[in-house]
Amino acid sequence: MDLGIRGKKGLVCAGSKGLGRGCAEALAEAGVDLVINARGTDALNTTAAEIAAKYGVKVTPVAGDITTDAGRAAVLEALDGQADILVNNAGGPPPGKWTDWSREDFIKAIDANMLTAVALMQALVPGMMERGWGRVVNITSQSVRTPIAILGLSNTARAGLTGFVAGMSRQVAASGVVVNNLLPGIHATDRAGSLDLGVSKAEGISVEEARHRREQTIPTHSYGTAEDFGATCAFLCSQHARFIIGQNILLDGGASNISI
Repeated sequence: MDLGIRGKKGLVCAGSKGLGRGCAEALAEAGVDLVINARGTDALNTTAAEIAAKYGVKVTPVAGDITTDAGRAAVLEALDGQADILVNNAGGPPPGKWTDWSREDFIKAIDANMLTAVALMQALVPGMMERGWGRVVNITSQSVRTPIAILGLSNTARAGLTGFVAGMSRQVAASGVVVNNLLPGIHATDRAGSLDLGVSKAEGISVEEARHRREQTIPTHSYGTAEDFGATCAFLCSQHARFIIGQNILLDGGASNISI
């Protein structure tokens, strides 16, 4: 399917690895020129070069922490202040117990997983509205729909972003700007690997056994892939997604048993 976005310009945050890279690859395959951001310079530059060579699009790497003012300023400068497509993405806060989190822990989580996305939307969406076309995809988490007890910081921050998008997306839709959230479950990324490693150490089993056990809790009996995720993101950024507004779309292999 032709997604109708060849020649558009996009920003993918945390785009050097994992789900962010999956989104960047899928958009590049559709012909989108990209600015991609991540904190690690080496992996970022390698990813940018590989994607540009594979798909023949322009890919500009901008190293920095997107959750900081300086990091956001750097990507906005590389974009000349405007983009047609924005994919918001940032690593989640650490797990823990509700009694252990301080006010500063919550502020840090909200800054990273809510206010960073809001700031980038506030910077880029007005230009999209003026031009009459734009797409925003916020990568959040399945925990927005089914909160995970040990991920209380993430639950809190991402639920806040969900509430913001619920209102904002409907206010900009008439201007041709489509804003939605993607909620990943377990995908075969570095983060999933680290979680499996933690289980293997805690329970004295192999990493392979830890992964197998968790796969059995998913109806597909498999983890998702970055390619799965990226393809869905690219569709939400396409011309065909104009009637999908303010939705929270689960990609979790059916692990969350939610009927509505």
